[in-house]
Amino acid sequence: MSQAAATAVPQSSTSDKVRTRIADPASVSAAFESRFSARAFLRDKPVDREVIEDILRLAARAPSGTNTQPWRVYVAQGAARERIEREVCAAHDAQRADPSLAARYADSYDYYPEKWVSPYIDRRRENGWSLYGLLGIGKGDKDAMHLQHQRNFRFFDAPVGLFFTIDRVLGRGSLLDYGMFLQTVMVAARAHGLHTCPQAAWNAYSSIIYPIIGAGPDEMMVCGMSLGHADESAKVNQYHTARESAESFTTWVG
Repeated sequence: MSQAAATAVPQSSTSDKVRTRIADPASVSAAFESRFSARAFLRDKPVDREVIEDILRLAARAPSGTNTQPWRVYVAQGAARERIEREVCAAHDAQRADPSLAARYADSYDYYPEKWVSPYIDRRRENGWSLYGLLGIGKGDKDAMHLQHQRNFRFFDAPVGLFFTIDRVLGRGSLLDYGMFLQTVMVAARAHGLHTCPQAAWNAYSSIIYPIIGAGPDEMMVCGMSLGHADESAKVNQYHTARESAESFTTWVG
């Protein structure tokens, strides 16, 4: 357990939470600042179930409109994780060989816009070019791009795969709630020395994943996430996205 977690005192009432003081603010800041999308993990270094349970326990404190708590989480390890990797990678390869199969693997929802505009398209391109450049993948190297994209479906070698679904009856506001839940999962993982990679790439293959994890037709895939110990020696983990300054997106009124 991290120092930040060790200094926390269990609280049992609303009044206790109001009075709680953070003993080590620097560790809280470090958890946020050190979070990034890791793309290489140590496959042979497992994560204890108790650690995953603690991460999800903390994530359960995420806010949601009228306390609806719209999240459902499936934890894939061992044989189930291996089966998902095997079957989704096979589908990904088949889709490349026969593009007409794309209609079979449609995204759960429109994660990205139909039409890209600046500055979003510029940031997207910079992200892709920088990542592929670091890995030595040329702009026209479709084989290498396919293999790198397929790393998503191998969980980047992480031993734990998380899948997040939401009840289809819920509205857009619940997706806002879900974002706060996912961020809490990722920051809580840092408290245990773990890293994550949230992945919308899984959404198109929910029809393959659902029967394996036991999700029902009333559920919609929000995203997947790889969880584990980041491979510190992997070149890909040297890549960290640039961020706009707070001044650039903040307007002070009054």
